[in-house]
Amino acid sequence: MTKAPVVWAPAVERLRADPAFGPLVEQVGPVRLRPPRGDPFQSLAAAIVYQQLAGKAALTIHGRVVQALGGDVRPETVLAAPEEALRGAGLSRNKLASIRDLAEKTANGTLRLGDLPAMEDQAVVDHLVQVRGVGRWTAEMYLLFDLRRPDVWPVGDLGVRAGLGRVLGWSAPPTAQETELIGIGYRPFRSAVAWFCWRAVEVLTPGG
Repeated sequence: MTKAPVVWAPAVERLRADPAFGPLVEQVGPVRLRPPRGDPFQSLAAAIVYQQLAGKAALTIHGRVVQALGGDVRPETVLAAPEEALRGAGLSRNKLASIRDLAEKTANGTLRLGDLPAMEDQAVVDHLVQVRGVGRWTAEMYLLFDLRRPDVWPVGDLGVRAGLGRVLGWSAPPTAQETELIGIGYRPFRSAVAWFCWRAVEVLTPGG
């Protein structure tokens, strides 16, 4: 299986020299991310499916949703699909409502998904949170994984905070406010820092 491509190499080199993150960088290697999906509607629909689900379960449900849409994930196909088919694929009522709202706002021009790559990070967040069920976290994941923005710092992500606490050797994860303050010193490379925090949850024990 082909490895995911390496991204943000300058950030990794900066973190390799960091006293806190350096040992973790040596242990897990460079940042690797899945290729961007390319189509923003498909990416955001997938992000809604993945909310609050473990990876394997989310992958299964997402595959069923794509299958229910005949492999053609577009606003038009979502709006035309029977509710029973999408609910039967495993979508909760709330997620179905969110994906349909995403489809409606894309179809009627409220959302200008094609403009997202040219927008500043905060403007992308502000634009996407118009969609029911899309909060700051979902928008930040889109910025990080699909637009590859290098300085996304999702302080509301529990995994980022838990990993940061382990990297720093704290007995408990930092609060969102503490995480925000700590992140200031890592600008403009905070997307890579977030990625290493997620890895820290996998490989480091709490308390150092």
